[in-house]
Amino acid sequence: MTYNCNTVAVGQTLSSWQELGLKLVSRIYGGRDVIFAIDLTDSVGLNDEGRIRLTQIIEDSLNTGDTVYVIPFASQVNPLGPDVNPLATGIKFRAKPEDIAKILDTVPFESNISLSNTDIQQAEAYIYQGLAQLNQCRLTEGKAIKPQSVVWLTDAPLLTPPGITSDVWIETPGLSPFRMADSSESIERDNWIQALPLETTSRQIKGNNNTHYQLTVVDVKPIVQEFCTPSPGGKETCLVTAYLWEMLWLPTAILLAFLVAGGISSRYLISLNKKWKLKVSFESDDTREQQTCYLKNQQKIVIGGDRLNSIYCLDNEIRGYLQRKGNNLYLKPTKVAPIYYRDREILKPEKITSNYLRLNCPVRGQDFEIIIKVIRD
Repeated sequence: MTYNCNTVAVGQTLSSWQELGLKLVSRIYGGRDVIFAIDLTDSVGLNDEGRIRLTQIIEDSLNTGDTVYVIPFASQVNPLGPDVNPLATGIKFRAKPEDIAKILDTVPFESNISLSNTDIQQAEAYIYQGLAQLNQCRLTEGKAIKPQSVVWLTDAPLLTPPGITSDVWIETPGLSPFRMADSSESIERDNWIQALPLETTSRQIKGNNNTHYQLTVVDVKPIVQEFCTPSPGGKETCLVTAYLWEMLWLPTAILLAFLVAGGISSRYLISLNKKWKLKVSFESDDTREQQTCYLKNQQKIVIGGDRLNSIYCLDNEIRGYLQRKGNNLYLKPTKVAPIYYRDREILKPEKITSNYLRLNCPVRGQDFEIIIKVIRD
């Protein structure tokens, strides 16, 4: 992904259905952006506990498809390589041992004694705008946006109001524009904090020399910035709705196809479990009462013979069977005695396509007609 797409700015408020659509995009396509933001000043120095917890996050919490960025900071972001953009490239996590080793090798577990003072609001401004930029680039390039997380390791206070004073955090450099609440940098940082849906959890860790710092995880729900602009013809051009249509139409179509197929399959399975009712009447014998039989899937009923669940004929010869296979009905002759269907003798199994059958089981030259009505519901 190209990081240097158009510079992002705070956009318009999204509707609830747009937020839901963005969440669906991130769920369908998967992956997260995970930033390890690490304070390099001596007051944080990662001791054994800090190393264990950070390693635990890397080994146990990252998922296949995540992209990991390591951003060290002190009085400036990435102080040991200020000309390098740490968000330009990330480490693709595929849950392989070499991925874990690569991330651990990138994390600066040792503090740098040459660095002092932490401009925490500058680090926040850089990282939160950078996260928004990553997803905004994906939006403009038609790629799936991602949920994002920042793992902060610092003793500096996070998400403080604009204009951080020495009473709040003494280490902010004296010439930092973030000391002034009305500076453009402070206003922009605050705008991003307000615009991004942030969820924070923290745990205090004991550092070196009886110091303490926080391991704080800030989760950012998948979000982009919307800009709706008037266009000729009294129309309006927006970004998010068109993007959601592009990203979701195919998964939606596939889901609908599965739902339709599932509905058809469910109806078919239900129909298989239903017993069919067969109402049998005897045109050749008015004195004989109508007979009712039931037919389950894979079951068969004898035509003729003297069995309990058989269709009566004049003699005891078994003429054939009515057999159900799934939702199909078959007439199978035994050839012991003739059986006629549609004025022709049945000599081999035949599929019955009608719910109304007229069979003839002649005895000694005399017709014996049977009418069977199949009730499938």
